[in-house]
Amino acid sequence: MHKKTIGFVGTGVMGKSMVGHLLTEGYDINVYNRTKSKADELINKGAEWCETISILAEKSDVIISMVGYPTDVESIYFGENGILKHAKSGSIVIDMTTSSPQLAEQIYSKAKEFNIHSLDAPVSGGDVGAKQATLTIMVGGDEETYNQVVDIFKVLGKNVVYQGKSGNGQHTKLSNQIAIAAGMLGVAESIIYAEEAGLDIEKVFSSIEHGAAGSWSLSNLGPRMVKHDYAPGFYVKHFIKDMKIAIEESEKMGLFMPGLSKAKEVYELLSNAGFNEAGTQSVIQYLKDQIKKEN
Repeated sequence: MHKKTIGFVGTGVMGKSMVGHLLTEGYDINVYNRTKSKADELINKGAEWCETISILAEKSDVIISMVGYPTDVESIYFGENGILKHAKSGSIVIDMTTSSPQLAEQIYSKAKEFNIHSLDAPVSGGDVGAKQATLTIMVGGDEETYNQVVDIFKVLGKNVVYQGKSGNGQHTKLSNQIAIAAGMLGVAESIIYAEEAGLDIEKVFSSIEHGAAGSWSLSNLGPRMVKHDYAPGFYVKHFIKDMKIAIEESEKMGLFMPGLSKAKEVYELLSNAGFNEAGTQSVIQYLKDQIKKEN
C-alpha cells in the first residue's frame, strides 16, 4: 500500500529524530523549520526542504507539527499562509506540540471547515524517547482519523494510546507534566542528600530506582544530574510553559495543586538564574547553588 507523504514542521531536539525514523521507514517527507540549517542533516538523508509552511501543506497528505509554544502552533495553523488554508481537502493534521487543549479544539473545528482532519498528539519521553523511537504518544480527535495514521505513530513511539475526543491528548499530556513536576525536584533533592551523606550514588540508584521511588526521571535524568550534563532533552523554558498551561487548566476546574505550583515557582527561579535553555535536570544545580548561598 502506498505510504502517505508526510510534511513535518519543526526539526529541533525532538523533531529531528522523529523525521529520521520516518525516513528510515520509507516515508516521503517534506520538512520546514524556521532555521533551515537544523534540517540540513535530514535533507541530506532524503527529506525535501520546503521554503514555506504553505508549500509544505500543499504537498503533503499528513502534516505533523512539533514546535515550541501555543503561539507558534497558532502561527503555523491559522492565517492566510497557514496550514489550514493550504492543506489538501481530506488531509490530516497532527499537532504533537504540548499545547492548550482549547487550542487543539480550535484547530479541530477550523480544520473541519476545510474538510481536513485534526489530531492532537503530544508526546512524553524527551530526546531519549525521540532518538530510540520509544515515545509515549497521547492522541485526541476522531478515532477514525487516528486509525488512519496509527502506523505513523508506531514508527515514533512504543506506547501509543487513543484518549478520545479532540483536546484529550493535550489534557493527558498535562496530567503527565503534573505527575513529573514535583517529582523532578524530588529526584534532585534525593541525589543531593545521598551525595552529602557520602553514599556511592551508583549504588543508591541501583537500590532506589527499582523500588517505590522508581521513575523515568530518576533512571534517565538522575545520571545526567550526577554528571552535570544539562544538555536539553527537554528545555526548562518549555517545561515552564507546560506547567503554566496545566495551572491555567487546573484553575478552570477549581483544583488545588500545591506540588505543581511549587515546581513552577522553582523552575522560574531556575530560568531567571540563566538556565532557560538548559535541560530540566539542571534544577539540581540551582538547588545546590542555593545551599551554598545559605551556608
